[in-house]
Amino acid sequence: MSLHAAASPTELDVLIVGAGISGIGAAYYLQRDHPGRSYAILESRGASGGTWDLFRYPGIRSDSDLHTFGYAFKPWRDEDAIADGDKILAYLRETAAENGIERHIRFHTKVLSATWSSQQARWTVVVERSDTGERSTLTCSWLFCAAGYYRYDEGFTPHFSGRERFRGRIVHPQHWPEDLDYAGKRVVIIGSGATAVTLVPAMAETAGHVVMLQRTPSYILPVPARDRVADLLKAAFGEERGHALARRKNILRQAAVWGFCRRFPKAARRIVRRVNVKMLPAGYPVDEHFNPPYDPWDQRLCAVPDGDLFRVIRRGDASMVTDRIETFTETGLRLASGRELTADIVITATGLNVQAMGGITLNVDGRPVELDDTVAYKGMMLSGVPNFAYTIGYTNASWTLKVGLLCEHFCRLLTRMDEGGFDIACPEVADADMPLRPFLDFQAGYIRRAVDRLPRQGNRAPWQTSQQYLGDVKLLRKLPVDDPELRLARSPAYRSAHSAGATRAGV
Repeated sequence: MSLHAAASPTELDVLIVGAGISGIGAAYYLQRDHPGRSYAILESRGASGGTWDLFRYPGIRSDSDLHTFGYAFKPWRDEDAIADGDKILAYLRETAAENGIERHIRFHTKVLSATWSSQQARWTVVVERSDTGERSTLTCSWLFCAAGYYRYDEGFTPHFSGRERFRGRIVHPQHWPEDLDYAGKRVVIIGSGATAVTLVPAMAETAGHVVMLQRTPSYILPVPARDRVADLLKAAFGEERGHALARRKNILRQAAVWGFCRRFPKAARRIVRRVNVKMLPAGYPVDEHFNPPYDPWDQRLCAVPDGDLFRVIRRGDASMVTDRIETFTETGLRLASGRELTADIVITATGLNVQAMGGITLNVDGRPVELDDTVAYKGMMLSGVPNFAYTIGYTNASWTLKVGLLCEHFCRLLTRMDEGGFDIACPEVADADMPLRPFLDFQAGYIRRAVDRLPRQGNRAPWQTSQQYLGDVKLLRKLPVDDPELRLARSPAYRSAHSAGATRAGV
């Protein structure tokens, strides 16, 4: 065991799993609202930043504006509202450094399992050093999972016939090699989501030619890389207030766009098509390559800052192909239409592998927790699992908007427990016949592949996983923490300790 690990306490009030954008945010709110509580952040990798440290592919960026994707408590000061990964990573690490969060992070520490004892009201957590393989145990009153929603060790790549015959190089964006030289090369990028539309313009700057090969088109919209209104607000009202106003403006805009698309899908489709036609060369086959078979926001819209994807298509540096892969060949790909694509490099931007709750094995009083048997409570806890919280962001808006609300509510719950003398909080479904549905009503492939392994949600509050920020502000920030379906209790260990304390005091 390292000197750092040996000197670190093994009994804590809160263990946060993951030192990415959610974990750093959770630590900020916890130490702000409960400075007396001890905590640690367990990070399996050797660096903080989560997604923004893991992904190194060309052009990596946010697909949400940083006034809403960033934290409410820390203004985004860079001129780019849609920012690249390096800027976001620097922002996260600056947040951790400014608030003394860095010293609470335990790197190379992977959580394997957690066992809850109702007798003691504590989790016993088994961790493994990812650099040495050494295992040890920690205990905590609360386990807060901020580990994201996908596996870091592997991305998703479907089976491709003939892959082994290809003489070029095949790369998944989640594991981008530092030595990949694509200058002047013929590149085929398989995929149609945010990663693909980011890679195409970034690689087209130096590659010989880039083809984006998609099976199904996505909705793609140009957005300004710079938020001029936010710049004016900051100039007029200062950084802090200007950031808050810009954030509010963008929250309302996101909600309005999503609401319009859901209420008027045909009109939204026509608007997106009109924008695409305007951005593409005259006579371009828009309906072949930019006409998804689903409604807007059934899957996430892809934002392209300043229309960079359309720009490289207009220049002829990149092209779109909508077809299915029949097989890899020695020199590229043969498609179902019979067309052949020649490639030196193939990028499989084919998605993620979902991993719920960081892959942690949970056990409550000797009972293994099967996630698909649980129901999500307020989008942050699980039925029948005491003192366990998690973060999941929005699929239709900036991820961090919901993370912030969940962290605030978690801290409010701790305050309520302190006031009432409780050490156990456990959601319990009152109506065993409540209709259930998938955890996320979202049609993205990575969600559909994992939906049977995820918790469920109900058809009413507080058992719904809401995707509406303004409604969540009311539920998580304004309404009381107390709820008929949230059991607050005192453990035998708590009662015994306080009874002994009262006896010693002569009560």
